[in-house]
Formats: sequence, structure tokens, C-alpha cells
Amino acid sequence: MKVAMISLGCSKNQVDAEIMLASLKSAGYELVGDPAKAEIVIINTCGFIESAKAEAIENILEVASLKADDTTPVSHIIVSGCLAQRYRDEIADELPEVDAFLGIASRDKIVDAVKAVSQHKKYCDFAPLCEYTPGGDRLLSTPFYTAYLKIADGCDNRCSYCAIPYIRGKFISRLIDEIVAEAKALAENGVFELNVIAQDTTRYGLDLYSERKLPELLSRLCEIEGIKWIRILYAYPDGITDELIDVMASNDKIVNYIDLPLQHASDNVLKAMKRRGTQAEILSTIEKIREKMPNASLRTTFITGFPGESEEDFKTLCDFVEKVRFDKVGVFAYSAEEGTPAAEFDNQIDEDVKNARKEEIEKIACRIADEKNKKLLGKELDVVVEGYDRLAECWFGRSRYYAPEVDGEIFFTASSPIQIGEIITVKITEVVEYDLYGEAV
Repeated sequence: MKVAMISLGCSKNQVDAEIMLASLKSAGYELVGDPAKAEIVIINTCGFIESAKAEAIENILEVASLKADDTTPVSHIIVSGCLAQRYRDEIADELPEVDAFLGIASRDKIVDAVKAVSQHKKYCDFAPLCEYTPGGDRLLSTPFYTAYLKIADGCDNRCSYCAIPYIRGKFISRLIDEIVAEAKALAENGVFELNVIAQDTTRYGLDLYSERKLPELLSRLCEIEGIKWIRILYAYPDGITDELIDVMASNDKIVNYIDLPLQHASDNVLKAMKRRGTQAEILSTIEKIREKMPNASLRTTFITGFPGESEEDFKTLCDFVEKVRFDKVGVFAYSAEEGTPAAEFDNQIDEDVKNARKEEIEKIACRIADEKNKKLLGKELDVVVEGYDRLAECWFGRSRYYAPEVDGEIFFTASSPIQIGEIITVKITEVVEYDLYGEAV
């Protein structure tokens, strides 16, 4: 039977989807990219915030319409991932079109689920979250030269606004040797860019080794032949130690890029969010990073309109963004998620105010990005070629300072033949806010 996978949400979820794809391929199923050409469609969902839930439901209903259409082969739907896990008690009644549901820790039951639905049987499995294992054989869905390397999953931080600990369970690290073995296998298959991920990468190892082991892990990864770029994502500021900064600064393979999910800069709001650290401590960490790595690219995310966020708190955030001058910023209007403490807080902020504040931060961040990018005019960057845009008649790719999927692309022309996955030198000739344009040297 032909099986298709739709994976939504974050890169951690994408790795789970890749593990399920590997299991299905090993079991002999034919995998297709177009859901409309499959008999069984798996939707690996996100359920983190309201917009993610809406996207998941929209995808499920779109596939349900294919199932109801006699002109398509679609006959069965399987829903896995965070949405299924979060609403396990009511989701089957709400979505009768779906034939099977799998929870987070039931990822390895995907073959059993496909077998059941192919025999026109309903299937449902929600193993305890403590049985979840982050690793496993994968069938990559990323381009051949890049991969996500999940070193842990789950979260122990318990931020007051976040549902992830309730959805994915406690923080679970993988063994260093297991991670290194996977990275070596990826390199042997042509991957040269590793994007290190977890819900909190800087917490890696605390549960297994009783100490933070990210510096040691990174040093081991740098020894792997064929790996050229190692990028750290989701690094909480309180876990960025002097040792970690030194390891990053002393290894050329580790790109000087750090994704810091800060969420806010007002001490009042940070405390209400149950975030560890103060603005002063965050600034101290950033100063250390920039002292050891002057060219470091810093990415962060902020939440506007958190319950009780005053005009003064918001101004503090604006001033902070102006002062730090991040290279890349993502902004989200606060989403009150059921089951989280913040959803029950007094002083909930009006939606229009949340979004107006979001747009204000985005304007500041965009202006700063444009100003910083203009300093790149005339400079040459190493860029991995990712594709060709036939409408724009130009190539596009990323430098080491751009993470996949979230940081955009660099557009460029080339007078001689080049190939996808090749690293070439591009001279920047034009800047438009976040976008860079150039020509291959």
C-alpha cells in the first residue's frame, strides 16, 4: 500500500516523523510525497499553540475531503503527534473521519496502526510518556546535506505559559555515544550540516550524567569527518556556560550562531512566566558570547501580551531589542493554552493589544536586521546552494549564519554551473530588510 506523511510543527516533531517513515519503509510500504496519491495518510501534528492546533485540524479535514472523494485512492487517515497526545480523551469523538490515533510515546507502533487501518479496523495507542525514546533509525525528509540531530526531548522547565511538558513529558537525554554514532552515520550518507535540537539543548545531560554535557557532546561531534557546520538551536540563556562558549569559540565547525528563546526582557514578566534569570543576567550572557565570538549571530523569540504585561513592561522589551540588536527575531502574540497556569492568570491582555505589540517589536527587529545586513554589502559569504527559483531566475541558499526553514534565504545569480548542496562563495550586492541578494564569485 502507498503511504504519505504530513509532518507539522517543529523540527523535533519532524525527527519523529522521519523515524516513523523509516519503520514503514523497513516494513515494505511504498512511501509517496503527494497525499492525494496515497491510500493511507499519516498526519504528524503539532498542538503547542492555538495557531498550530488550527493548522493541524485544517490538514486533517483536507485529507478527510480526499478520503470522501471517490476519485482519489485515499481511504485511511492516521493522526499522531502532539495534537493527538494533548487531546487523547476527546479527539476520536471530535474527528470520526480519522481511523487511528497514536500518542507521542506510541510512535514505534506506526506499522501496527497502518496494518490495522488497512484491514478497516480502528486503532488507538497512547503509551505512557515515560516510555518515549528520542532516538531511532530515520528516513531523512531534509535535503541530503543537512539534518536535525535530536539530543533530547521533553521539558522540565515548566514555564507558566507552555503546554510542552504536559504534551511531551519530562526531559530525556540520549546517550552521548548513541548521538555520536547517529551523527557519524549521517555524515557517511552525505550530511555535512548538523542542527542540534532539543526542547532545551543547554540542559542536555543533566538527567543522565547529573551535569550539563553539551560542551562534551559538541567536541565529540567536531571530530566527525565530513561534518562542516554544527548549529545549536533552542539554547536557554541560563545554560550557556563559560565552558560552552569556549567550546563554540574554539571549534571552526561549530557555527557562531545561537538561538536564545528569551520570550521577554521585563523582570516582572519573566518572573510571571517562570523563566529563570533576569534581564541583567541575560545581558551578561550575551556580552560573554559577543566577547568570545564577535561575529556571533543571535536569534531569539519573544511573546507579547502576556497576562499582566504593562505598557512599562512592553517598553522595557522594546528598549531591550533596540539595545541588544539581535540578528533575527521571531515574535508571537501570547496564546492562552488550556491546562497552563498562565491561562488562569488575571489581567489577560486584549487580542488587539497583543497583536499591536507584536507588530511593533517586528518593526524594530526588521529595521535593525536591515541596518545590520547593509553592512554585508560587498562582503563575500560561503553559501550552501539549496535550489533554483525559475520565476525569479536566480539561485537561493543559506550561509552558516542562517538556520534551515526559519531564517530565510540568500538569493544570487551564477554565471557558471553549480549544484544543489554545493558550498559556494557569494558576493552580497543588495539588501532588502531580512533578504540578501548577490552573485556567485
